Amino acid sequence: MALGYILAVLATLASGSGSILEAIGIRRAGAYGGRSLDLIALRRQWLYFLGLGVDMLGFAFAAAALHRLPLFLVQSMLAFSVGVTATISVVFMGARLGAAGWGSLLVGAIGLVLLGVSAEPGPAQSLPPQWRWVLVAMTIPVFAIAVYARRHKHVWATVALAFGAGVSYSVVGISARTLDFPDDTWRLVLEPAAWSIVLNGLAAAVVFAMALQKGGPTGVTAIMFTTNTVLSSFVGLVYLDDHVHEGYVTVAALGFLLAIGGAIALAHYAADSRQHELAAAR
Repeated sequence: MALGYILAVLATLASGSGSILEAIGIRRAGAYGGRSLDLIALRRQWLYFLGLGVDMLGFAFAAAALHRLPLFLVQSMLAFSVGVTATISVVFMGARLGAAGWGSLLVGAIGLVLLGVSAEPGPAQSLPPQWRWVLVAMTIPVFAIAVYARRHKHVWATVALAFGAGVSYSVVGISARTLDFPDDTWRLVLEPAAWSIVLNGLAAAVVFAMALQKGGPTGVTAIMFTTNTVLSSFVGLVYLDDHVHEGYVTVAALGFLLAIGGAIALAHYAADSRQHELAAAR
């Protein structure tokens, strides 16, 4: 069980760090605030690809943790990687967070502790084959969101992209939680859950890059991980037989609300602080 928690913490640190590196790469490429085609310039930005690599490492840690811990716990920890993103921005990028932001960070951390205490480790219930193919097909609505966002520049396009990334990442988490490893490794190519991880992972990376192009890393990350956490936690508790310890339902619910609320508030205060800095600079 301890290994599962260690893997989840490593996944959280990697996800938050990867988001920062990807955002820096997009800005250095001159693609921030431009057109989707401007993302082609990322091919010369090694920092962006380093961020993708760190994100992939985080996914590997998360996938390993998901075989030991419930979805609602692992995904809540991943959602709180927005705290890692904000902290790195403050320490290394000169951003300011303020007392309210640090308070939100503390609230979210308390929520994660409560979730960790209440979660009951164990394997997930398997999904029927037809539902595994439904997970593969979830790339279609996410692709539709990307097409919509390319044609619109208003704030809802950024929200839609971040939401689409959250949906794709939640499908990746659900697929990783329910993936059955065959005795022969080559048989993974016949497993719908493996295809779902690959295709939805690629879709998430693309729409997340488009969202970072249009909005700030902390706000985009908050929307993405909030969507990811709420959706995957619901599926895990209702359909995958995830459990909390007996008598800890209230503790788990409170921890979930504190973790997600802290992440959202942290994103708000970080973004608000950044706007004040830009206004002062002008």
